[in-house]
Amino acid sequence: MTAFADHLKLMVKTFRKESHRVLPSERTTVHGADSMLMVLQLAMAEVNKQHQGEFKVDLSDVLMAWKHLLLDKLHLLPPGAARLDNSELFLEAYQSFLKRSNTVDLTDVLAMNKELRAAGSYPEEPVSAIQLFEFLSGNMETPDLPDSSSPLTPSSQSRRCRSQIKMAVRRVFCSYLSLLVNSKNDMALALTLNVPCRSLQRQAFTDVKRAARDSQTSLFLAVTSFVRAIQLGGKGYAPAESDPLRKHIKGLSDYVQFMDNLEEILGEIPDPSECGARLLATIRAALVKGSSTGDPVYTAAEETTKELKERIVQLHQTQKQAANVDGTGISPARPKAYAVNHATAYGGRETVKVLTALLDEEAVAPPCGNKADLLSEDQPVLSGAEGTCVLTLFRSPEVSTGCSPEPLRNRVQSRLNLLKPKATQRVIRSQFACTYKDEPPLNRVLDFPSTSQMPSCVHPAPKPTTSLTVADGFNPEAEDTAVFAAKPSSESQRKERHEVQRGVAPEQRSGNAQNGGGCPSNKRKTGIQMQSKGNKRKQLDSEPHTESENEPPEKKQHTRVSVKVPGKNVCKASNKKKLIAGQGKLTSFFRV
Repeated sequence: MTAFADHLKLMVKTFRKESHRVLPSERTTVHGADSMLMVLQLAMAEVNKQHQGEFKVDLSDVLMAWKHLLLDKLHLLPPGAARLDNSELFLEAYQSFLKRSNTVDLTDVLAMNKELRAAGSYPEEPVSAIQLFEFLSGNMETPDLPDSSSPLTPSSQSRRCRSQIKMAVRRVFCSYLSLLVNSKNDMALALTLNVPCRSLQRQAFTDVKRAARDSQTSLFLAVTSFVRAIQLGGKGYAPAESDPLRKHIKGLSDYVQFMDNLEEILGEIPDPSECGARLLATIRAALVKGSSTGDPVYTAAEETTKELKERIVQLHQTQKQAANVDGTGISPARPKAYAVNHATAYGGRETVKVLTALLDEEAVAPPCGNKADLLSEDQPVLSGAEGTCVLTLFRSPEVSTGCSPEPLRNRVQSRLNLLKPKATQRVIRSQFACTYKDEPPLNRVLDFPSTSQMPSCVHPAPKPTTSLTVADGFNPEAEDTAVFAAKPSSESQRKERHEVQRGVAPEQRSGNAQNGGGCPSNKRKTGIQMQSKGNKRKQLDSEPHTESENEPPEKKQHTRVSVKVPGKNVCKASNKKKLIAGQGKLTSFFRV
């Protein structure tokens, strides 16, 4: 295995030295076995979404397609072998993702080495296709990896958990360094956007992904361009208020500021060893912020920083020795004239070369023994951020279609609860509730017709000859309508004045109007009977009740209503509600 690992590193080193001949960009990074499997999972989920409408894929389908993909790209498939359904679509989506991210995988590296060997640059082939297939598929024995088939004990389970955390932490370190070399690497941005926690969950990543798709750029460029427009753009250049990324401006600004700090370190420190140590220390400080020394993430970050720092120093020494042997001090992989500053801000720096060599070595690392731990949605929590599962992160959140997500039983029960009659609370009435008829006790304003609501004459006479006054002392026990007969002669007027002088109210005749039927003799009898003390007390009790209850007693006005009847003049009283005995007095008392 050690000899094969050396041959594999030699293959990648040869590719990196001559990449300017076969690739348009020198910042192209290489995907290892684990990254290749994660990209394949995303490609298959995208194809399933286009054909089935759901962004998901089973683990068994991924593993089967993984083996078929390796055989297809390494040209090891038998001529009559059966192909999987949508295998061509999976391969097309896989290659499209690599192209957008400016990355290649180990099978592409082997194919490019064959092209260079055919051109006569390198006559020997360090790794064969069958050996690479065995290595990528995990069939080659690796002593460094634990055996996943052995039964788990509490101690072995804890060691496995620590190994998963360390693998995730190492992946985050390499992703940050990869963005410094290749800013188009979408997989690296997905693994670092919310690590440590910046409150940039799935919705934020989905908004960034849509912005990048609309502008046809990488995810990192979409984030940086938005933050730069907010910070530097004027009134006409700032993003619109309706831009979805404005909801995540704080987290995106923190992410861009952190990457600016790393790029500033990369540009200011010329020594690769010192610069690499500063970069790793900055990433470690962000990951372990708020963690205790006994936390597994803290321990994994410390170990990863130490290992990567030592490896950077070794690579720097190796490149210095190679430069002294060549005697030129210049990398033989010189950039093309038109691509000196293409897709990079620090082209030609020694630190970028060391970081690229470090990432190439990480790409040839042995694959993960347990594929379920790598592809499952249950990922370890790092620095307060949720476990970053690439499939879950790239899956867009569900958009509400107007239908209730609740089960049918819950929806039916909620509907029945709405239709169920609600229990009405009993109203506590006051001690005077007996004076009100089906009205709330707090409604002190009764529905009495005012003077403005009095009925007008049905047949108004041009010149009313006689009119009788409806007095304030109208008896509430009388009928609603009373008709009085009047004489048009002057004798009747003299009699009325004489009765007033004697102390008899002429309005009291209306109480017996229904009995009199308009006869003068009946009227005369009624006037004599109402001179008794009992009728006088009733008259005094009923005085506060008038047609206009809202006015004080001293401001009451008499209301005359004249109705002309053929043959005689009749005065009609206004319609009034029947009142309970004592109701008017209580109402006036409470109104005052």
